[in-house]
Amino acid sequence: MMYWQEEIETMNRSDLEELQLKRLKKTIESAKNSSHYGKLFSELNITSENIHSLDDLRKIPFTTKDDLRNCYPFGMASIPLKDCVRIHSSSGTTGNPTVVLHSKKDLDEWANQVARCMYMVGLRDTDVFQNTSGYGMFTGGLGFQYGAEKLGALTVPAAAGNTKRQIKFITDFGTTCLHIIPSYATRLAEVFYELGIDPRKETKLKTICIGAEPHSEEQRKRIEQLLGVKAYNCFGMSEMNGPGVAFECTEQNGLHIWEDYVIVEIIDPVTLEPVPDGTIGELVLTTINREAMPLFRYRTRDLTRIIPGTCPCGRTHKRLDRFKGRSDDMIILKGVNIFPIQIEKILMNFKELANNYLITIETVGNSDEMQVEVEISDLFTDDYSTLQKLSKNITHQLKDELLITPRLKLVAKGSLPVQEGKAIRVRDLRKF
Repeated sequence: MMYWQEEIETMNRSDLEELQLKRLKKTIESAKNSSHYGKLFSELNITSENIHSLDDLRKIPFTTKDDLRNCYPFGMASIPLKDCVRIHSSSGTTGNPTVVLHSKKDLDEWANQVARCMYMVGLRDTDVFQNTSGYGMFTGGLGFQYGAEKLGALTVPAAAGNTKRQIKFITDFGTTCLHIIPSYATRLAEVFYELGIDPRKETKLKTICIGAEPHSEEQRKRIEQLLGVKAYNCFGMSEMNGPGVAFECTEQNGLHIWEDYVIVEIIDPVTLEPVPDGTIGELVLTTINREAMPLFRYRTRDLTRIIPGTCPCGRTHKRLDRFKGRSDDMIILKGVNIFPIQIEKILMNFKELANNYLITIETVGNSDEMQVEVEISDLFTDDYSTLQKLSKNITHQLKDELLITPRLKLVAKGSLPVQEGKAIRVRDLRKF
């Protein structure tokens, strides 16, 4: 087994927790210099001296996205602004944007973190890495760019969109690895075949890193089959630097979350109490290796669980299960809690269906109803009675999964809007 940093990646639990505690105490000392945490720690008498174990982390209140917005722009900074070298920010379409500051050391550590992830799935300095993520304030582009450069790979900063150009780069430059969001990966595959190119035989693609939007195991398998690659799930968020917070290894049985960078908690999103390993709850993260803007007990709103047991790869860092959704992405319909990924999981099981679908929630009369539109594959052109049978079968499986019966509408390939960026899967037209 090959490791980027074997001593860290295979560290035994007691030594890893000792390292976490040491870094947590150091982070508390640094964070007291920020306006937000300085005031909070003073009010609650939180110092590094009265943190004796990782359990004492619970003395610190949760941090939320609203805290970041209220501290806009620099109220979370723990070092002087002159020592910061980069800002990343959200769009701020619903209020103040959330701003994340980085020192040079933070960027170096982030690059190392991403390189570790890439090395874990078999990428080396002989690879050609093409990044289809946006650059700029979005962290996906620059995060993977610097990680790939740290690894020593030849990088292609293609950025987002322009699918035919992406394909030209892949074929001309001999791209072996892509960073791409799942919905765009299926769109890219479709364009390959429309151009008469079989990516499984006529490119050097072997690995893709997918993330940024929830996707099912069925979607992953479809991407792997269409492109002839191994697709590895990655997790990141701007508040935690960006990509590279957690990543699958070649076993593809959970995302190793790098515990020398963050402390992981899973809580019940209602009671806010911790849940046992193996139980789904909200992911809460504390940074312990960041200078400019550490965050304590940040509520990510992502729903997942810690997978019990050890990974055959030999890495000892905890593994997160595939994300079920977000606590704030949940659709409540007829008293039932529904996540879009549950619907995708069913749709992707039918080879007769294409990849594009749209969920619409609207009020009809006095009742809220769900409609699921999904495109039919080019390969499926059978008669009306067969379509009726297919529709009935899909509807039955959706009902079993969701506990409600959506209106299913099978539409021709190309009928639904196509996004080359992050796919819009849900339209909620109800008025609350």
